[in-house]
Amino acid sequence: MKNLFVTSRPVSWVNTAYPFAAAYFLVTGRIDWVFVVGTIFFLIPYNLLMYGINDVFDYESDLLNARKGGVEGAVLDRRHHRFVLWAAVIATAPFVLVLATQGGVGANIVLTVSLFAVVAYSAPVLRFKERPFLDSITSSTHFVSPAVYGLALVNAEFSPAVWAVLLAFFLWGMASHAFGAVQDVVPDREANIASIGTVLGARFTAWFSFIAYAMAGVLMLWTPAPFAAVLAVPYLINVGPYLRVTDATSASANVAWKRFLWLNYLTGFLVTLTLIWLILRGS
Repeated sequence: MKNLFVTSRPVSWVNTAYPFAAAYFLVTGRIDWVFVVGTIFFLIPYNLLMYGINDVFDYESDLLNARKGGVEGAVLDRRHHRFVLWAAVIATAPFVLVLATQGGVGANIVLTVSLFAVVAYSAPVLRFKERPFLDSITSSTHFVSPAVYGLALVNAEFSPAVWAVLLAFFLWGMASHAFGAVQDVVPDREANIASIGTVLGARFTAWFSFIAYAMAGVLMLWTPAPFAAVLAVPYLINVGPYLRVTDATSASANVAWKRFLWLNYLTGFLVTLTLIWLILRGS
């Protein structure tokens, strides 16, 4: 059980559960059994599936990566691989079956795309994580799709403002993945793993991340909560010092990456206050 807990990346659970819960609650204004089931699914089973597959099929490269073996990724002994994969599937399946009965065609398509992205990122043959730019797109899908699913599940209206929020969130996700790739440029190249970082190099990848964060902030100006654009500022400050990073010094970005993991909790708190403000304004 300890292996399952570690491989599911508890520090990141909220990053997938919160988008679903916030989207569902903001539209319906209620906490019902579907809300609870969906939130639990995106909190634990979804992450166990995503990161379990990643830890199993990235085993060889993770052995060469000094930052693996803690909150940033487990290094599972081979004898645990099959158990982790089976546990991930068994934990996921009941939730998916139940949720599939509650949504229409659109919602189920979103859920299917979300699960496909989770598997395709690390699974053999597909390995989207080794396809530069598609890696960042897929990673962002992991976090944005729960929100889209929450909206689709309750037949929400996808207004221009909603699309602006989702696109801003998507750019945030791409920026975050890209910046995470900066610290792995050297070990990824040594393991012959292609990524947005190995293709662009550390410095250009950091710039890509910085610009994407900035664009996400700008997009928020076209939403009912334009002041939320300032939420991009902490991320810009976090990435800013690394705009001159080189491939040789790219490992130093790990310090900022660790700050990023905890920065999400502060941002999540501020997003919660923003949602409360929107709900109260609309009541």
